[in-house]
Amino acid sequence: MFRRLPAITAAALLAAALAACGGGEPAGSASAGSDGPVTITMWTRAATQAQSQRLVDAYNATHKNQVKLTVIPTDNYQPRIAAAAGAKQLPDIFASDVVFVPNYTSQGLFLDITDRIAKLPFKDSLAPSHMRLGTYEGRQYTLPHTLDLSVWFWNKDLYKKAGLDPEKGPTTLKEFAEQATTIQEKLGKDGKVHGTFFGGNCGGCYVFTFWPSVWAAGGEVLNEDGTQSLVDKPPMTDVFAIYRELYEKGITGPTTKEEQGPTWTGFFPKGEIGVMPMPSTTLGSMPADMKIGVAPIAGPDGGESTFVGGDSIGISATSQHPDEAWDFLAWTVSDEAQIEVVAKNKDVVARTDLADNKYSSADPRVVLINSLVAKGRTPYALKFGQTFNDPQGPWLRLAREAVFGDPSKLPSLNESVNQSLQQ
Repeated sequence: MFRRLPAITAAALLAAALAACGGGEPAGSASAGSDGPVTITMWTRAATQAQSQRLVDAYNATHKNQVKLTVIPTDNYQPRIAAAAGAKQLPDIFASDVVFVPNYTSQGLFLDITDRIAKLPFKDSLAPSHMRLGTYEGRQYTLPHTLDLSVWFWNKDLYKKAGLDPEKGPTTLKEFAEQATTIQEKLGKDGKVHGTFFGGNCGGCYVFTFWPSVWAAGGEVLNEDGTQSLVDKPPMTDVFAIYRELYEKGITGPTTKEEQGPTWTGFFPKGEIGVMPMPSTTLGSMPADMKIGVAPIAGPDGGESTFVGGDSIGISATSQHPDEAWDFLAWTVSDEAQIEVVAKNKDVVARTDLADNKYSSADPRVVLINSLVAKGRTPYALKFGQTFNDPQGPWLRLAREAVFGDPSKLPSLNESVNQSLQQ
């Protein structure tokens, strides 16, 4: 969500390729029925390569059937899916950024696995936001694959130096702003330390880090079917105002306004930022000697939420090995895979019933992150990418005007967002 994504041309290519697929019956409705071991093909984007590779390696080491993983550069992933769909050459299994799943399900790229999911004993514990986006017209097509949540990190050493309690992070967005301001005022005179930071020229960054504050406040950013934007109203406008004041007071890092996404998470690990929203997956890669607190993202006056990002995964509609592909998918959400592969590597588990497990229990921060899966949200919109992730899209123009420009323009800019969602 927070990395720069391909421009609208990818969406156009997808639409053209999908149109070429026609409306016939999916070719993969029955297994090819091989007597020997089967090699299942799988695609994933580079952004989730590490997690995917660990799951594939563990499965291949313990099963006769094998999974052959192909990793595609993230910026090329949507065009590759589009081209393969048009040629009916999709792999047996492919993952997708969860926000793009509704587009793929609505176009018939995934095999219906509703009945298979219903037989899983833990079906009700699968990450609810991912499962919602993988459901189309009452049928289910995907499972959670990798999860990445937005949370607040704070630097305990900087808090202590600034006279703040290092064990008490923010519980409201207003406290977040107050603590960031204290860090800046007490430690920022040399220009090396800053109160906070965010990706100010990155549509996905705003979505990933600002929207949870709206949900935490009991608000919405979109209507139920993702065709109407509510971002020109409170509490979204309240969230914008708090961040706007932080920027105007010089509490954010000097490159905040220009940050396009690729480097926005790189400043906190250097010990330069007091408190900021971060992807949960970065916790395990932080410096070993760095003392970090983790808190849920809150609304202006409290509450808590998170953006549940990451990838979902499904069987392609043209797979000739749906049974073997399902065996792998079901295994990836089993206790064995979720605990011994996912949790062991400090990644977010895809099941709410495994939030507190033998590995996460050693780190209360990981337990907290896992627990947010049940509370978090993933917005649903068929036109999500072109509206919110495209750097030329209407959302980024609106967000930048709200934070750096003229907020009075929000109603008219929101109309552009609505037009994009309804195309």
